[in-house]
Parts: sequence; C-alpha cells; structure tokens
Amino acid sequence: QMIGRVSRKTEADSLAFVNAFNKIAKEKGLSSAEDLKPYFFADTYQFFWTVKPEEFFGKFEKDYQEFWTADRIAKEKKLGLTRNQVYALASIVYKESGGKPDEQETIAGLYLNRYKKGMKLQSDPTVIYAINKQENFKTDIKRVLYKHLSIASPYNTYKNAGIPPGPICVVDKMSVDAVLNAKNHNYIYMCANPKKLGYHKFTASDVEHAQNAKEYQEWLNSKNITK
Repeated sequence: QMIGRVSRKTEADSLAFVNAFNKIAKEKGLSSAEDLKPYFFADTYQFFWTVKPEEFFGKFEKDYQEFWTADRIAKEKKLGLTRNQVYALASIVYKESGGKPDEQETIAGLYLNRYKKGMKLQSDPTVIYAINKQENFKTDIKRVLYKHLSIASPYNTYKNAGIPPGPICVVDKMSVDAVLNAKNHNYIYMCANPKKLGYHKFTASDVEHAQNAKEYQEWLNSKNITK
C-alpha cells in the first residue's frame, strides 16, 4: 500500500520499489519487503521525485537508528520484549487508538496485562489484518463479526495467544513510545465508547465489559453497520 502511494509520485515504479525492498529484506535476514515495516514511521516526509528506492529506504533506516536511543533500548529490555514484539504491540495500539495519542499508553498497558496473564490479546485490528493479508488488502471491514474470528492466521489474536509475529501496520513514533511507557493499571478489557467516538471504556470486570460491549453493538445496529 505504501509503495503504491510512493511510486505514483516518484520516477521509480512500484516494481522497482518492491524488488529493491525485497533485496534489502533478504540482506537483513528477513523474508520480504513486508517484514521491513518496523523501519518506517508514519509521518510526513519530503523527497525528490527522482529518489531511488535504496535512497528512500536509507532515510527511514537512519531515522529508525536515531529513534532507538539508549534510554528507549533500556525500557525495551525492562519490558522483556523483543524489538519485533514491541512493534507488533505498537501497531495494535496505533490501530486501536486511531493514531490518537490520548489513550495509547493506557491501551498499551491493557495489552501488556493480557500478555503477562497468558490471555489472548483479542484485538479486532489483528483479525482485520489477517483477513486483508489473505485477500491482498482488498477488503473493507468496518465491523468484526463472529465469523471473522475463526480465520486461520498467526496474526489472529482471537485464535492465538501471545503477540503476533510482526506489526500489522506501519506505526508512528508515539505508538512505540506508548508501549515503552505503558501505564501501570489493572485493565484487561476495552470497548469502543459510542458516546465518545474514537475513545474507549476500560475495565477489569468481565461483567462491566459485557455491558459495554452490548451498548456498542446496539449502537452499531442503530447505524446499520453490519459488516
């Protein structure tokens, strides 16, 4: 998706970017360009239209290296997570928060609580990603239904315990920092808040969560959002 947008503005076409990124990924011991997601941060950047794919990636790799300061590396080690796990969690936080920073540290703390308890993360965006990955990112899902939860994919956190094998999207720096600075609380449930769109209700009670989920489902039905 990113390559498609970038190649429309540059001299090099999308195939040149894919081939270059696949080569870079292999040199780093990765499978394909898809595995380079952690090197990119969502933001606004300026490039000359003649930029070569290798130069393009080089800018992001430099930014990545500068981001991982000694302080951030120390926080990463304290969490006991691998770099890939940090980015995978950050991508869930980014998607769940809609990219807004307000709740990100709270959301990060919630998913870390679930992970430490051995609970499944049960994040809807991971299911959406799993479906899109299988269908070449051509599906627009606005509501995750029970039928979606059974998709066989290592990214489906409703079927698999633990952190997904990699990030489900390109994240911003705030989302990574939210994981590294996750809030310490006892929340293990969250549900979209229909009275404050874009935000969530958090709780440690399964009974309270069931009520929150019922209210949100009723709101979706009232808006005829069925898929």
